[in-house]
Amino acid sequence: MMLTAAANPLQRFAMPPLRASTVLIGFAVPVSVALDNVLLALVLTGLLFNARAVLAIAAQHPVARAAWLLFGMLLLAMFYGATPLREAAGILWKYADLAFIPLFMLMLSSETAKRRAQYAFLAAMGITLLLSYLVGLGILPVQHWMNTFATADNPVIFHSHITQNNMMAFAVFISLLNLRDATYRWAQVVWGLFALLGAINILFMVQGRTGYVILMALLCWFAWITPIRYMRLRGKRWDWRLAVAAELALLALMVAIYSVSPRMQNRVNLAVSESQTWQTKQAKDTSTGQRLLFYDHTLQIVKQQPVLGVGTGGFHDAFAKQTQGKDVPATHNPHNEYLMITVQTGVIGLVFLLYLFYAQWRYAPLLYTPFEQDAARGFVLAYIVNCALNSALLDHSDGLFFAFMTSVLFAGLKLEKKNG
Repeated sequence: MMLTAAANPLQRFAMPPLRASTVLIGFAVPVSVALDNVLLALVLTGLLFNARAVLAIAAQHPVARAAWLLFGMLLLAMFYGATPLREAAGILWKYADLAFIPLFMLMLSSETAKRRAQYAFLAAMGITLLLSYLVGLGILPVQHWMNTFATADNPVIFHSHITQNNMMAFAVFISLLNLRDATYRWAQVVWGLFALLGAINILFMVQGRTGYVILMALLCWFAWITPIRYMRLRGKRWDWRLAVAAELALLALMVAIYSVSPRMQNRVNLAVSESQTWQTKQAKDTSTGQRLLFYDHTLQIVKQQPVLGVGTGGFHDAFAKQTQGKDVPATHNPHNEYLMITVQTGVIGLVFLLYLFYAQWRYAPLLYTPFEQDAARGFVLAYIVNCALNSALLDHSDGLFFAFMTSVLFAGLKLEKKNG
């Protein structure tokens, strides 16, 4: 699919720095909210002379179109809820990353730009990984510019342990795909070392349990798809038993890691014990118990207004009303994007969210290379998991990363193959 805009002198002058700013977002998202906001503002100026091209992408590109459908539903829901328009607009702005996807796709239309954007993200995660090890090993003391929750026992650097582990899990997955496709020994060593150190950082050093689940899902996908690629490359028929064997080997490895890691055992066992007591008075005092309380009461709100929801930005007031007089902590989101979208926009909005994931999964095989195809579907799996455990699209960093990486992976979609 050609994602280009008509050339004129202003565009020829402005497009290179705009493309560079878009690429740099890949570096900024894992590192600095302030920096990625500056870059977003710069990229947004591209609409001044690319509006027609962006609208064309939003209308023709199936993934961009699905993202705009979801954003459009959130925009519509601003006007029928009881939330004051200014507050509703503030929540809508948190989802504005979805609307940026066609613009990002335009800026990342070339193979060079997409490759640089991927490396920009991996460079940021490499710096994060290095600093995390230095802090975790006691070589570098915690600095004032790091995350306020950073400690030697939880060496998070630029973002929360949840966000860092989520992004690190995808960086590990991308590294494994690069390792699989590398032809030079030095490249195999570099990518393999990055993947190994990143996995160790997630599983043994940083406390984000969502990252455990995302990493496991991505490793399962990698173990399933790699034997298929191996057989096709050699012109052989696919043998499902080879993929099953790879999955069993991965499962055995994870069981072994769990059995020798007291830290992982404590984190997993804590989540299990907290979930078992979520209906007791102690539930509100634990992280897992609080989440389960949020889920339970949020579902009650959904049952009351299932079709259109309470309107964009209406979750906080609806939750406060639902839990009035009950010993339940207040919250601005249920830590589950499926519930957050459904409360605000009803089942219609939930269908649009699921359709967005469906469009990504369906059209991933039409990307040009096996790397892109496998990375795109792995990315979908990562966010299906992430949205089940966090309000991932509402969160600034996770939401912007979703929009950015969706654009990196799907900008080169070859729709002519689908149409033909």
